[in-house]
Amino acid sequence: MRTGYRLFLASPLETALCFFRLLPTPEFWRAAASSLGHILCGFLLALLSGSVLAAASAAFPLLDDFLQPVMRLSRTVPVVSFIILALLMLSSRYLSIFISFLMCLPVLYMTLAQALSQRRKDLEEMAQVFHVPAGRKLRYMILPQIWPAFENACVLSISLAWKSGTAAEVLGMTAGSIGGRLQQAKVYLDTPALFAWTAAVVLLSVLTEKGLQALLRLLYRRMQVMK
Repeated sequence: MRTGYRLFLASPLETALCFFRLLPTPEFWRAAASSLGHILCGFLLALLSGSVLAAASAAFPLLDDFLQPVMRLSRTVPVVSFIILALLMLSSRYLSIFISFLMCLPVLYMTLAQALSQRRKDLEEMAQVFHVPAGRKLRYMILPQIWPAFENACVLSISLAWKSGTAAEVLGMTAGSIGGRLQQAKVYLDTPALFAWTAAVVLLSVLTEKGLQALLRLLYRRMQVMK
């Protein structure tokens, strides 16, 4: 407001007005639905893969010795490097799915693998002596020990998926997505739209986190009361 350079820094009021102008438009909801679908798809693929790999590593420690360096490397390499490399092999339409998957997988795998390695083995030995069924052992002995770590990893991963997935959409200039709209706003120096679409990403990320957290807690309670 002091400098008057609205081209470079839109005021909060301009950003809010732009956001509420975008909100009722079909364009906004199509972009939001496209980005949400792709990012959730990448997250769910990472969740499934990370859970399976963590369970396999708990059974075969040699697999964990092989996977740990790979996962650590994928966490340290800048996301933009993965995006540029992926653009050489993938259509920009699927780029955000792949990048979200790639960024979430190490977090989910390493957290679950650590939680499984630190579980109490004496309880499982006792369950084996008393011939406790595998389903009950999983539900009442293993899950309570790993669930807090699992829930935290999921919430952290979905936030990371939004950041990396949106960055992939921007660099890949994915049409019909939030990232594509951010790129368009940058090209036309439309700073209010740039901030408004950024606010949309933040809002969707927070809502997704809260929704996922509520869903996981409900699922855990349901599993504990099942007979």
